[in-house]
Amino acid sequence: MYPPQREIEAPGPQGMLHGTFQNVGNDNAPVVLIVPGSGPTDRDGNSPAGIKAASYSRLASWLMIRGIASVRIDKRGMFASADAIADPNAVTMGDYADDVHAWTKAIVAGTGAPCVWVMGHSEGGTVALLAAAHAEGEAARNICGVITLAAPGRPLGTIMREQLKANPANAPILDDALGAIATLEEGRRVDTDGFHPALAALFAPAVQGFLIDSFAINPAALIAEISKPVLIVQGEEDIQVTPRDARLLHAAKPDATLALLPGVNHVLKDVPPGDRAANMASYANPSLRIARGVVDAITGFVMEHR
Repeated sequence: MYPPQREIEAPGPQGMLHGTFQNVGNDNAPVVLIVPGSGPTDRDGNSPAGIKAASYSRLASWLMIRGIASVRIDKRGMFASADAIADPNAVTMGDYADDVHAWTKAIVAGTGAPCVWVMGHSEGGTVALLAAAHAEGEAARNICGVITLAAPGRPLGTIMREQLKANPANAPILDDALGAIATLEEGRRVDTDGFHPALAALFAPAVQGFLIDSFAINPAALIAEISKPVLIVQGEEDIQVTPRDARLLHAAKPDATLALLPGVNHVLKDVPPGDRAANMASYANPSLRIARGVVDAITGFVMEHR
């Protein structure tokens, strides 16, 4: 009898990385690695910032029912992976991509799977693309393909500008914000003295190194470098990443599979179209099931290309 879940580890830079292996009781089952989104997002898809949707654990359960095993992980320096690095802010996107390579190697060794499907949500989608685009030798062989869930198709600075400009309440701080983004895009740090407290937190000195690194990445350029199968999943009710981003990714890799899902939001739940209040409420509601369209798209793609 296989345990339905068990802890699994991969080597990090200073200590072990930790995650949960969701078994399906079948040694030949495909395995998906779920790469978390931005900030302090844990292996289940929750965050101290108020996100309690449990999107990754719920998704793992549904994939198990469909015959797909999964590994969901805590990022280096956070939660159970806290010992992997002393300062969780002292990271780059390349570091996270290196961790993906460590995870795929550990999963192949620990499960007997021939390779692993790397599936990243939001910022994790960019990490997945980076890991696949820059994989060589054994690291490349360990990756079956890539699945992006609500992943950006444009550089982070471009998206942040758009989001800040879209909110009229940001008018008093907009000049400082846009100036900070431009400076970071040039690879220079920003003096946040005199910034509004919310803006000072957004561009805190501790995270500026990570932002400089992130702003230099173009997801569309990355996906164009990938020769493995790619699935792009995007909800049409996503208020953080738009269908436009998914189309830009698809335009850069036309042989990728594109799944645009009506009624699906950023945390992969079904929400009423145009109802922002219900959309936001879903971020704190773990009882809402993952949208069936998300599960169908992932299952169909993996089983077709396994």
